[in-house]
Amino acid sequence: MARGSSKRAKIQWSNLYTFGCYRPRTDEEEGPHQLGAGFSRVVHCNQSYLHEKKPFKYRTNYISTTKYNFITFLPKATFEQFRRVANLYFLLAAILSATTSLSPFSPISMIAPLVFVVGLSMAKEALEDSRRFIQDMKVNLRKARLHKGGGAFGLKPWMKIRVGDILKVEKDQFFPADLLLLSSSYQDGICYVETMNLDGETNLKVKRALEITLPLDDNDAFKEFKATIKCEDPNPNLYNFVGNLEYDRQIYPLDPTQILLRDSKLRNTAYIYGVVIFTGHDTKVMQNSTESPSKRSRIELQMDKIIYILFTLLVVISFISSIGFAVKTKLDMPRWWYTQPSDKGNNITDPNRPELSAVFHLITALILYGYLIPISLYVSIEVVKVLQALFINQDINMYDEETGTPAQARTSNLNEELGQVDTILSDKTGTLTCNQMDFLKCSIAGSAYGTRASDVELAAAKQMAEDLGGQDPDMSRRESSEIELERVVTSKDETRLAIKGFSFEDTRLMNGNWMKEPNADIILLFFRILSLCHTAIPELNEETGSYNFEAESPDEAAFLVAAREFGFEFCKRTQSRVFIREKYPSFQEPTEREFKVLNLLDFTSKRKRMSVIIRDESGQILLLCKGADSIIYERLAKNGRRFEEATTKHLNDYGEAGLRTLVLAYKKLDETEYSAWNEEFTIAKASIGSDRDAMLEHLSDMMEKELILVGATAVEDKLQKGVPQCIDKLAQAGLKIWVLTGDKMETAVNIGYACSLLRQGMRKICITTPNADSVERSSEQVNHCKTSFFFLSCYLYYYSCCLNCFYFTNQAIRENILMQITNASQMIKLEKDPHSAFAMIIDGKTLTYALAYDMKHHFLNLAVDCASVICCRVSPKQKALVTRLVKEGTGKTTLAIGDGANDVGMIQEADIGVGISGAEGMQAVMSSDFAIAQFRFLERLLVVHGHWCYKRIAQMICYFFYKNIAFGLTLFYFEAFAGFSGQSVYDDSYMILFNVILTSLPVIALGVFEQDVSSEVCLQFPALYQQGPKNLFFDWYRIFGWLGNGVYTSLIVFFLNIIIFYDQAFRGGGQTADLTAMGTTMFTCIIWAVNCQIALTMSHFTWIQHFFIWGSIATWYLFLLIYGMIAPDYSKYAFRVLVEALAPAPVYWCTTLLVTIVCTLPYLAHISFQRSFNPMDHHIIQEIKYYKKDVEDHHMWKRERSKARQMTNIGFTARVDAKIRQLRGRLHKKYSSMGPQIELTQS
Repeated sequence: MARGSSKRAKIQWSNLYTFGCYRPRTDEEEGPHQLGAGFSRVVHCNQSYLHEKKPFKYRTNYISTTKYNFITFLPKATFEQFRRVANLYFLLAAILSATTSLSPFSPISMIAPLVFVVGLSMAKEALEDSRRFIQDMKVNLRKARLHKGGGAFGLKPWMKIRVGDILKVEKDQFFPADLLLLSSSYQDGICYVETMNLDGETNLKVKRALEITLPLDDNDAFKEFKATIKCEDPNPNLYNFVGNLEYDRQIYPLDPTQILLRDSKLRNTAYIYGVVIFTGHDTKVMQNSTESPSKRSRIELQMDKIIYILFTLLVVISFISSIGFAVKTKLDMPRWWYTQPSDKGNNITDPNRPELSAVFHLITALILYGYLIPISLYVSIEVVKVLQALFINQDINMYDEETGTPAQARTSNLNEELGQVDTILSDKTGTLTCNQMDFLKCSIAGSAYGTRASDVELAAAKQMAEDLGGQDPDMSRRESSEIELERVVTSKDETRLAIKGFSFEDTRLMNGNWMKEPNADIILLFFRILSLCHTAIPELNEETGSYNFEAESPDEAAFLVAAREFGFEFCKRTQSRVFIREKYPSFQEPTEREFKVLNLLDFTSKRKRMSVIIRDESGQILLLCKGADSIIYERLAKNGRRFEEATTKHLNDYGEAGLRTLVLAYKKLDETEYSAWNEEFTIAKASIGSDRDAMLEHLSDMMEKELILVGATAVEDKLQKGVPQCIDKLAQAGLKIWVLTGDKMETAVNIGYACSLLRQGMRKICITTPNADSVERSSEQVNHCKTSFFFLSCYLYYYSCCLNCFYFTNQAIRENILMQITNASQMIKLEKDPHSAFAMIIDGKTLTYALAYDMKHHFLNLAVDCASVICCRVSPKQKALVTRLVKEGTGKTTLAIGDGANDVGMIQEADIGVGISGAEGMQAVMSSDFAIAQFRFLERLLVVHGHWCYKRIAQMICYFFYKNIAFGLTLFYFEAFAGFSGQSVYDDSYMILFNVILTSLPVIALGVFEQDVSSEVCLQFPALYQQGPKNLFFDWYRIFGWLGNGVYTSLIVFFLNIIIFYDQAFRGGGQTADLTAMGTTMFTCIIWAVNCQIALTMSHFTWIQHFFIWGSIATWYLFLLIYGMIAPDYSKYAFRVLVEALAPAPVYWCTTLLVTIVCTLPYLAHISFQRSFNPMDHHIIQEIKYYKKDVEDHHMWKRERSKARQMTNIGFTARVDAKIRQLRGRLHKKYSSMGPQIELTQS
């Protein structure tokens, strides 16, 4: 690849940057690092073959996020299956049936179901893990350009890259491993790196190669290149690196500014050369991830408890049966001559040893009553979950047309968990936002410009209109007239082509009309600050003829696009000059103007501002500055505050609209003042030592004072499509939303406003570390003040810092943070206004203390009491720790959602991990349980699919236990009735078919197709979702209700049949019912009862449910017919039982009908009573829909929707509610004051 254009390559950014990447040019480098324990890694550069053998053989670059591999699959998957109690029980039962004669069933009838169930579950696990493997391989097979020898570079898969390889990475490509930067397309070895995928930061990071490696700037330079790197061992710290480079018999120290991390992206740089240091799971991003955890849903864990209860019941009735058998053996066996065993040595029925008989019979009973434990439950759930996952994958409403990406359920184990989420922990960049800034509004010289509404304003206005539609008409008319004054003004001009980064609409500034404004000179200065105060590079777009801008941050790019549209196009940059094509003084004839860049005081998170000192064509020196309002305001001169009041009001309005704001200011400098300052600044910039940054900060701070306010900008950090609406729906569904981001606090707060997690009137609790920078920099400031005597203020700064350092010890900081948390908790408790809302904002450094063992529960209690929580500047590890704290501390279901490698920890730690399959790599998706293309699809995933899956699985499990108890207890009743003989009332073939065929398909249909309400209604009534977190359908009350129903059904089935058939003629010839006739009739009653019960349970029918339910009953009769036709050697006593014995007997059909009706009566009575006197939310909605009231009475439907909303303090609905309360208060005052006048007029 050719090198970047000469204009770009010749720019030496290190001469411009003050703080970001400058390393002083000097022959006297700092000494090498002293490496000890933990620094054993040796890398032979350009000699990767040396790393093929020990001791230098390191991990390959192959990565895997799968749960299993070819070796571990069988043992791990088998362990997973037999971790389930029921499977373990049936394994023991199968072993006993195969090795002893104690089983009442044949061995095949015990082994076959177990093998089928376990095998199917393991096959499903293998299928899901194979999908992870395929996605891993997509990453492993990406191509990278690698040095093959002799200066030749060729493509090679990422997985084949080894430590020591030389790579050439080109613009907009991801780094395939952790690299040491050797050189770049810029002369001074600078490159720009986007680390959004690692830490969520949107601003580009500047990296710089060592000067000694700068000549390695083309392919041929690597023919003979050899060097050795000795550095730290693999570790998860993203921000630290210590090592030495041995090259040309010299040793050079390395630090993080030379390290390029895997999964970060090269930006604004044509190419770089680097040497591989860490590969695969040794890379820092993979060190921050953990192994794919084995997650189980809460319902499944609770299901295990039910199985324990059934096991207890099984053991109890088995003991009763064995005791009864022992008593019968001892007392009655001697008299029952016809039951004497032919084998005299048989100990099973020895009257002389009844205790031993009881022990043997206990084993028989445990196997006989095994049908109380539903072995097919697990496999049925597996099948249902796979089909549910298939429906999630096929949902067209979660398909992203732009990228062609559908939703993907990467594991089906957690489908029902989607319906029980209590807290969502979300990343910001790439998850909530698109990392695209649009210039929307501005304030210049105290005047506000920009008429277009932000997405948040539009969404809130729409919601307000909908809310008024569902209220009292008279009140609504009054409010609507008032709201006309508050209505958001939007442009109707949709014909203008969309310009990326520019959504501004206001004819007063466009097309040169700004020159007619009263303060045109200040507006001109505003536009020039936009076009000059930056570090971007222009690139000519040959198709459009205009310039695109490669900027360090999206904000900067948006400002340049705005300046271009206003007529001030940044078109060229050299080492020390910037050229602007200005449409001024004539908008029709552009004039190219040249500005000399004297100094650049770049932006850092600590400074929160950026300044550029330029000389214009007239020779005037200007300092142009942009930064946070709090920072700029305190630096304004007395005569520079003319527009402060108006600008502050506009800034508040912009904040309410969810926009990001910056304040612009300037200062005129005379030659003498600038020269004196620049001399000291140059000395400080060229100095070496730990106090260099402190000196530069002090000098910059001195220059950036006595500023004159010009105006403010408001850019919209474009949220992903539908994010405000999605958050609002999730809030109405009762979900709590936390934002965990690596971005700085100001950015996070702005996004909080943009997506309505924050709003005006919400009381913000900011938990911060007191004087943290003073503590961190104390040692640097001491050195600085010892060596720098040219400013008196340095002495004052030194003494104040020493005092701070003395007082704010670690313990003092911890106590201070605890006090902040305690005071905030007390404030919330004492708050009496029911509509008040609190938001907590905390940074990563403070979070380090807050997550300590003695403080984390205080922190969690405060966070839970707040309506929204925003954690900023958090590391990937802190994201995972916060997620764990919420999960374990609240005991409720957590969901983490993110799109980058920095989100992997929290995605894996949460109960449910959702990955956004965006443009920033696939690391988050590969570690997730569910993958969606955009955040807005989370609404449908939870509110629709989560709600459905939870209710389906809950009802399915309850029904499963019901039918197995109803069936299994009849075996116990009959055994007691038959002298505890161990005799089954049913044929073996009936028992195998019961769970496998005759009752399995209806329950699968229930789990797959059941809908209490439609998807549209789920979205219209999001509060229905709360049925899941409250666990209304799988609490112990409902579980024991179903278990009781099963006991009742078993009693009715057995005793009604006994009463009817016991001592009366069964057939026309006067014959009484034998064991086969009795057992077949009872089994028929059970099949009818449980299938009718599931029909009554369902709310939503399709032809599939009808086919499965009534088809199962028909299958039973068909089986009886066919089975009865088989020779008696196989069918035994069931030979022609239906045709000859049962079908001709009216009592058989009457008994079936009677038992079915009596079995279903209690459920019918219960559901009728509940719907009439204590209906649940979905019952009311079903009634409304059934009687079509939603169509006939639209006003009532809207009113019900409004009433059904969860009370929430976040989302634009909360913002609208606050606005309506405010307007109602205003109306109340207005009409109260008019009351006497109205009465006088009437009189």
